[in-house]
Amino acid sequence: MIQTLTLLAEDVSREMRETIQDSPDKVFFPNFGSGDSIFQKGIPVSRVFLTIPGTNFKIYWYGFLIAVGILLAMMYGFKKMKPVGIDPDRATDAVISGFIGALLGARAYYIAFNASASWSDFFNYRDGGLAIYGGIIGAILVGGIVTTMRGLKLAAMVDVAAPCFFIGQAIGRWGNFFNQECFGENTDLPWGMMSSETMRYISEHYDDLGGKVSSYAPVHPCFLYESLWCAAGFLILHLYFKHRKFDGEIILMYAGLYGLGRFFIEGTRTDSLYIANIKVSQLVAGTCFLASLVLIIIFRSSAKRNGYTFFSQTELSKRQMAALDKFEKDEKERLEIKKRIASAKKSGESFIELEKEYDAKFGKAAKEEAKKKAAELAEKKKELKEKIKSAKNSGKTEEFKALKYEYALNLGGYASEPPKTAGKSDDGYKSILADDDDGSDNSSDSGTVNSAEEAKENDSNNTEN
Repeated sequence: MIQTLTLLAEDVSREMRETIQDSPDKVFFPNFGSGDSIFQKGIPVSRVFLTIPGTNFKIYWYGFLIAVGILLAMMYGFKKMKPVGIDPDRATDAVISGFIGALLGARAYYIAFNASASWSDFFNYRDGGLAIYGGIIGAILVGGIVTTMRGLKLAAMVDVAAPCFFIGQAIGRWGNFFNQECFGENTDLPWGMMSSETMRYISEHYDDLGGKVSSYAPVHPCFLYESLWCAAGFLILHLYFKHRKFDGEIILMYAGLYGLGRFFIEGTRTDSLYIANIKVSQLVAGTCFLASLVLIIIFRSSAKRNGYTFFSQTELSKRQMAALDKFEKDEKERLEIKKRIASAKKSGESFIELEKEYDAKFGKAAKEEAKKKAAELAEKKKELKEKIKSAKNSGKTEEFKALKYEYALNLGGYASEPPKTAGKSDDGYKSILADDDDGSDNSSDSGTVNSAEEAKENDSNNTEN
């Protein structure tokens, strides 16, 4: 279909070409609307979103739209965490580190496959040069490490992240419109666009494009195709989310859906990154689609055959969520008492009893008690870690497994299957995504916490396996 449209594309009139060249700040759609429409006369565009008053510092549309996409993605993602059993407080570090990893990965990927880019300019982000696949890889690698360190399940976390990727991409791609980049070959479709920038780029790379792309004809707005595809992908994942069959299915669906669309969109782009004569993104996209399709079939079959326990159903997740719920409940109560004290003071009523209640629950004595319990917990953790290390060094395998299981069960983290010496059945969290850190036994309630402060302190320390 793309090749047919390319062959049928016709050059615009000399008058239109001159109009476009004389208007470098406009984008034209020669085949859309009548001669008096804004599409024919040109839509004004500028790379600059705004300039900070009193300075020469410019904020570009590309950066602004990426920031908006990230903000909306984070808002959506944090709302999705509790339903999958993830404590948003614990996930914050992973989200921040994932964002940093995305920036580093996107830049590294671009430079690695772009001969005109230099590693010495790695941090020169304002000149552009980011690749979405590198960003996704960087986000999952760096964010994944922190996710594991914080005692969360990576497969569940990336399921939350997958729709967020689509949100960020759907919005961020419009930055390419303002930069007049990410466009394809010629087309006679009504939404085929032209600008002085597209004409300049094609004329300068005419030979590299095989002499098949004319700078005098409209081109495919590939950024628009990808933005719409990502929006549709987000809608699909959002509606399907509650029907997922295993932790990790949503991220696999994301890889498959995005890969499918990107494969065809990349086929017509004129600014692709290459390995030899192969478009890198098209190769990666096709591989992602096929791999995700195979993995989804395999994992779904395994989940149906053997049953599957989601992370949200494990004792580990339940303890974390119970700690969060108690903390939020106590914080709400604390603010409510303070509000009642302030109201009593304002109305001239007695607030002595209210202050006593506040001090008993949240005052200095309560804090000291919480610190005492936290110190006891830390000491217990230290002792158990020393026992684990000693058992490992002495080669006492069964004792080592039993101690590791005890640590995970009572202090957090992930336990492998209960050792035989524990006398318990293996009814804990099982991952069909080949994770070694399965969840703890569902039969225990030893992770119960007694106060908000203790809960959060316990929560912050229960991250090592």
